[in-house]
Amino acid sequence: MKKTHYYDFPGNRFIRLMVGMVFTSEGIQKFLFPGLDGVGRFTKIGIPYPAFFAPFTGATEIVCGLLLLIGLITRIAAIPLLIVICTAIYTTKLPMLGSKGFWPTMHESRADFCMLLGLIFLLCYGAGKFSIDNKLGLNGKR
Repeated sequence: MKKTHYYDFPGNRFIRLMVGMVFTSEGIQKFLFPGLDGVGRFTKIGIPYPAFFAPFTGATEIVCGLLLLIGLITRIAAIPLLIVICTAIYTTKLPMLGSKGFWPTMHESRADFCMLLGLIFLLCYGAGKFSIDNKLGLNGKR
């Protein structure tokens, strides 16, 4: 039996769709609900210049999330989202670890860690067979 290469594995699209949908949705919510998910949240957690960084982060999540959904420049789109999710974990989950303990933090962090690992997967393995990257030859297949 011939071994399937990572760029031919159809499962890449499911990781790409999961991560892309979550980030696109979260980005849109930063604009729809600025007091809860946008500027208000960024102010509450102490992000400097929240009036700039909340919309900037939201736009980044929308654009890069959509790029993941269609599988275009997937590895490049994963990089800004890795910065976003690492910042989110650092600013929200690490303080929670000190105040609420390990298990409550793990419970609250489950989506963040899934997004982190999904992004690392996409950075390493690309968009997969069913993507624009594959059609353009950007998937690493030689």
